[in-house]
Amino acid sequence: MIKPHGSDELNPLFVYDPAENEALQKEAEGLPSIVVSSATAANAVMLGGGYFNPFTGYMNKADALSVAEKMHTTDGLFWPTPIMNLVENAGDIKAGSRIALKDPNVEGNPVLAVMDVEGVEQISDDEMAAMTEQVYGTTDPEHPGVAAFNAQGKVALSGPIKVLNFSYFQSEFPDTFRTAVEIRNEIKEHGWQKVVAFQTRNPMHRAHEELCHMAMERLGADGLVIHMLLGKLKPGDIPAPVRDAAIRKMVELYFPPNSAIVTGYGFDMLYAGPREAVLHAVFRQNMGATHLIVGRDHAGVGDYYTDFGAQEIFDTIPEGAMEIEIFKADHTAYSKKLDKVVMMREAPDHTKEDFVLLSGTKVREMLGKGIAPPPEFSRPEVAKILMDYYQSLNG
Repeated sequence: MIKPHGSDELNPLFVYDPAENEALQKEAEGLPSIVVSSATAANAVMLGGGYFNPFTGYMNKADALSVAEKMHTTDGLFWPTPIMNLVENAGDIKAGSRIALKDPNVEGNPVLAVMDVEGVEQISDDEMAAMTEQVYGTTDPEHPGVAAFNAQGKVALSGPIKVLNFSYFQSEFPDTFRTAVEIRNEIKEHGWQKVVAFQTRNPMHRAHEELCHMAMERLGADGLVIHMLLGKLKPGDIPAPVRDAAIRKMVELYFPPNSAIVTGYGFDMLYAGPREAVLHAVFRQNMGATHLIVGRDHAGVGDYYTDFGAQEIFDTIPEGAMEIEIFKADHTAYSKKLDKVVMMREAPDHTKEDFVLLSGTKVREMLGKGIAPPPEFSRPEVAKILMDYYQSLNG
């Protein structure tokens, strides 16, 4: 099985021992505490589940700046995006403090993790702007990822953490949320050696479904992990429970039994395009996938990134930095000429009119009116779930 990134064994930071977990919960009641940002909470969940292996906690300023600029920590570990605990004001917290990190996304702000603070460092406006530009490719405050990153504050708390729960992800998505540890175990149980991961924050249309079949066939893969983001999205994105139901229906009806598993992870979308594509690859390696499908404008938003920037960035990565491999996909669409879904670059004799192409806006409009998109675009059973959701919005 593929090794985790940066170590021989996966090192999840969740405290699995019930007695130790309970003792830490009790201790946390008497510790100084802060309610962290949603991004910091998501980082804790990813560290807890082993997705951000081999890190033991939040990065200090030097590592965060190095990762943003050069995609590696100061000691040379390859990593594409900073893992930070940024606050507006550290108050009395200083190096050597032990603190409780409280969850901003759950009522009552329960303790998410206990942290041993090793550093409290001010990030300058210039450093913040440089990190933003390097990770997101822009400093435009209208970019949802840029806005979320810069809204947290400019004081970095660094140091190791022990994670006590998985926020709302485990309770709200009990059938879907899985840690990297659990997915590795499931891959082992299936006996899969070559495993393709598919990242999604949207329901899957015919083109996505066929892309997964194509990747599995061309790579000779044993299994597919459909891995959906369950955290915070931008307004207008389809909520996770609806997405989950639609994807499960598609897998149940259109994939051979035991060839695909539907899972999710607890992280907020960065919309960081190429850099986030690399992050997606690294943590998919940690969960046991050997390949990740990277498509057109992977993890992008608006017009901030080029169509294939998220594929091209992998050509710049030092050899041996990651073990996982990338399956580079073009835009896929239904060909009326060939009566099947194809990658558009593989049909050079086609014009735009030869494909069934619908914009996201047009599809949402149709679903809202109770009109199913054509079956070449969306499976009818999937469209039904989405129509019900959009019509419920229109009341």
